[in-house]
Amino acid sequence: MAIYDKISLMTNIVLESLLKPLSDFYRPSFVEEIAINHAGEVWMRLHGARVPWVAYDAPILTKQYLVDLIHTIANIYERPFDPIHGMPVVYATLPGNHRFSAIAGPNVQYDERDVTGGVALNIRGGGVSETSFENYHLKRGEKLMKVKPRETNRPDDPYDRLMSAINDGSPILISGATATGKTTFLNHMLTLIDQNSRVITVEDAREVIVPQKNRVHFVLSRTEQTNDFNYARLLDLVVRMTPDVIIGGEISTDNAAVMWEMLGTGHEHFYTTIHAESAEAAYAAFADRILHTQPAYDRAELIEEMKKKIRVVQLSRDGSLRAVTEVV
Repeated sequence: MAIYDKISLMTNIVLESLLKPLSDFYRPSFVEEIAINHAGEVWMRLHGARVPWVAYDAPILTKQYLVDLIHTIANIYERPFDPIHGMPVVYATLPGNHRFSAIAGPNVQYDERDVTGGVALNIRGGGVSETSFENYHLKRGEKLMKVKPRETNRPDDPYDRLMSAINDGSPILISGATATGKTTFLNHMLTLIDQNSRVITVEDAREVIVPQKNRVHFVLSRTEQTNDFNYARLLDLVVRMTPDVIIGGEISTDNAAVMWEMLGTGHEHFYTTIHAESAEAAYAAFADRILHTQPAYDRAELIEEMKKKIRVVQLSRDGSLRAVTEVV
């Protein structure tokens, strides 16, 4: 056996041994993927289950173990990993063709225990289960299924329009001036989402209160960012974390283009906020912030596309009175 092959074999043995506390969760054939949002707990997504995500206590998966694991995988696969001053994210393909995505450090927080930095990771299964086109309801001579079709005719009643948007997973932009209660309104909307959903938030400071336990909070501070994590890298990580719901922080010139890209990734239940005085102004403000970093877009076409994709809830304020004034 060549020296290189011996080193490779020894590396795999070391890695397999280090992964053992985790592999017991992701290797079974009935597991599609696992997610860790914080130390000591594993969420398993099961193939074909009515409630796809199931949580298990795993005290062996301490924060130190998880961070050491990410460091080791980064070293083995020659990936940069420095949560404080460099890249806090590591991607790799583990033995068995399992796809590994992980982040550690101040850009990820679950709760007050993670104020100095948390850890989150996903491992997707590498096995191929038996399947056929019929498993995807594709049969000769039959029409394609419509999965979660959205209503083409919006209800006349504003309340029903909002509830329809929440139920069918339409992207929602909550618009309003300062102190109109945008974040509070968003927090209430989240209580109406299935409690079994996996929620990922993207904020510059932790404000959104997520009642769903299967959640990850990403933080990209506008003033205290010290490492190489940015919105473009965040987009790639978010889609690898397989969210059911994505919550964006307030739209700014820094994040607008990435938020718009997230809307195009096919994820339902995308909610974010923007500072604007009307629904029409909200679309324009969103477009203008995108154009600040992506000037190649045609403004009129961009706004028209937004109106087709995004529902806007406009909040207004007069003294202590706060009210929804538009639902489009």
